[in-house]
Amino acid sequence: MPSSLKSPPTSSEVARRAGVSRTTVSFVLNNVRDQGISEATREKVLTAAREIGYEPNAAARTLAGGTTGTVALVIPKAEHLYVDVFLAQLVASINQECHRYGLKMLIESSDDEGREPGGFVDLVRSRRIDGLIVVNPSMPGREYLERVLEAGIPMVVFGAGLPDMDRFHTTGNDTSLSSKMAVNHLIGLGHSRIAFVNFAQPEYLAVNERERGWREAMAEHGFAIDPAWVAYADISAASGYRATQELLARKVPFTALFAGNDTIAFGAIRALNEAGLRVPQDVALVGYDDIPMAEFASPALTTVRTDTVGLGRDAMAMLMALLRKETPVRTTVPEALMPLVVRESCGARLASVQKK
Repeated sequence: MPSSLKSPPTSSEVARRAGVSRTTVSFVLNNVRDQGISEATREKVLTAAREIGYEPNAAARTLAGGTTGTVALVIPKAEHLYVDVFLAQLVASINQECHRYGLKMLIESSDDEGREPGGFVDLVRSRRIDGLIVVNPSMPGREYLERVLEAGIPMVVFGAGLPDMDRFHTTGNDTSLSSKMAVNHLIGLGHSRIAFVNFAQPEYLAVNERERGWREAMAEHGFAIDPAWVAYADISAASGYRATQELLARKVPFTALFAGNDTIAFGAIRALNEAGLRVPQDVALVGYDDIPMAEFASPALTTVRTDTVGLGRDAMAMLMALLRKETPVRTTVPEALMPLVVRESCGARLASVQKK
């Protein structure tokens, strides 16, 4: 009885579909760059491989090109993928780019309970990956990044604008500048008592940058900051809800709130509403990231727009340049301000209506 199982596609089929030789297919799929193959031909081969579902044997690729065809994406905790929309979008973007380059992506968490801190360094030591992208590095994890750097493994870190990161290849935006812009927007609406709920604990470098933007905006306008105006959430909307409850329980009045990201802002809205406070009439609110759900919040969320898909694309482009031993070019300008999307939650539209 003939088998109903279909044989997996071969490199010969890729070659026929792309109209090239099997040797060219081998060079392209093993990322051999010194054979004079044009980018158009390279893309043609990768497209043909994707279309027929061809996946070269990983072991053969390792032997042929000395590489594994795998890159690692290092995130703080795997559970963040369940609750952090920004991170989920970023992972999807990087994964899509990996497919485009014919690579596999491995996700590794750095701070999960029960795991040895910096465990991702083992992937480097064992040469199970060709390079890695690190998202939201922490201060304790800095020493492990130094080890990877010293080992000469291609690495891109989301850390543009962070202090003491000059030795690393960094990508992303300077979030302190855009955070400062968001707070200045609230100040421009007449607020001087502006609280801040950050999206995670201050051990994460990006968390400190958003807080720095808040503090600098307040200081430049001569507004004193009450220590009771700052609280730290833990990525999820539920943690934003609890952190905002904590702020309210301190009984130190504020008229505006800057949330470290949009997910936290969703939790903050609920906590404020349950306390009998209306957004924006009683407390103006601004978030960060402009996740897809932001415009559907009630009220619609004013927020800093982040090009998450573009960030993932840029990170992979930098990593690919390093893997090819080329000089990486950053297409994202760290100092560029992200656009502020003004909707209902900050009260700007309400104020304009009242003036009329």
